[in-house]
Amino acid sequence: MSPEVSRYPEITVSGSPRELGRQIGDAVGDQVRAFCEIALERVNKTAAVSRSEAEAIAGRCLEFTRDYNSPLIDELEGTAEASGVPLMDLMLLQVRNQLTAEEEAGCTSVALPTGVVAQNWDNDPELDPFTIVLTRHPTDRPSLTTLTQAGLIAYIGFNDRGLGACLNTLPAPTRSHGVPHYFTLRDLYEQSSLDDAIASITRATRAIPANIILSTPQGPADLEVTVEDVHVLRPEPGTRLTHTNHCLHPELLPINDRFPELIQSYSRKQRVDTLVSDAAPPAPKNNKTDSTHLASIKAALRDHDGHPKSICRHPNDDPATGFWTTVFSVIIEPDELRMHVTRGTPCDRPYEIYTMTPR
Repeated sequence: MSPEVSRYPEITVSGSPRELGRQIGDAVGDQVRAFCEIALERVNKTAAVSRSEAEAIAGRCLEFTRDYNSPLIDELEGTAEASGVPLMDLMLLQVRNQLTAEEEAGCTSVALPTGVVAQNWDNDPELDPFTIVLTRHPTDRPSLTTLTQAGLIAYIGFNDRGLGACLNTLPAPTRSHGVPHYFTLRDLYEQSSLDDAIASITRATRAIPANIILSTPQGPADLEVTVEDVHVLRPEPGTRLTHTNHCLHPELLPINDRFPELIQSYSRKQRVDTLVSDAAPPAPKNNKTDSTHLASIKAALRDHDGHPKSICRHPNDDPATGFWTTVFSVIIEPDELRMHVTRGTPCDRPYEIYTMTPR
């Protein structure tokens, strides 16, 4: 990425599921093809199964997803048609985290009673060229804007019904077959309330765990999603939620002893709790989030305490994982239909505002 390029490409599509997919393939087909190439090359190198076995898993997951939300497969088929990428390759993109664990992927997230949800996304910086801001206006369904890699069915973002979502890796037991979590997240964006969001995730036969931290019309919430259940964390009224990469729900705490800690998840959790609790008290949700409060969240996301495995993460000399960094930082205001995003580490990149384009 050139230092002067601080914004991600912005794409808007509308129509039926297949029309959405075709428009995405037409607009960012080059990025879809390039992302598939690099992502599937890594799967081939690191997966514990052969390519034919991986495709069999992807095929099973496709059928689970058809049963769960078949229009999403229609959209993916449209993207395949327009981009020239085989549907099975696009499905392998959605299931790749089921095939190979990202042991050093970690993120730090915050949800506030003002209706703001935010995170740093720590991953491989080589994914930056494939990252876009995509607004979809589906026929007869809520509009959504996501910060995502081209070719994924959904990722971090918000809809026009007051729901905003950020994601954390959550080490917990997995299974090879089920609905990939990108599809459960996309179904969540079709909901209008916290209860509906929980029901949306719960009804899926899930393949892998994930943590979803939410801003909703009913206030902040955190969903620790395992293959067996959805555990909901809610803060005390008027207080905040934070999450890193270990389980917090009392029923899931034993899982933490079975999996290695992800890039100092416990210390990052303690640090973000300290920084956010020290921030200026938030205004009630019916007031606009003022610039002072946003500045306090940005300051927390720029923190380097515990470097190199800090909230704001930079490359270092670790031979195995030193290339990981905060690829982007995002602050979502669903009620305002906008998000603030840095293209790169938030300590030295500006937060740019992206607003959902109208229908």
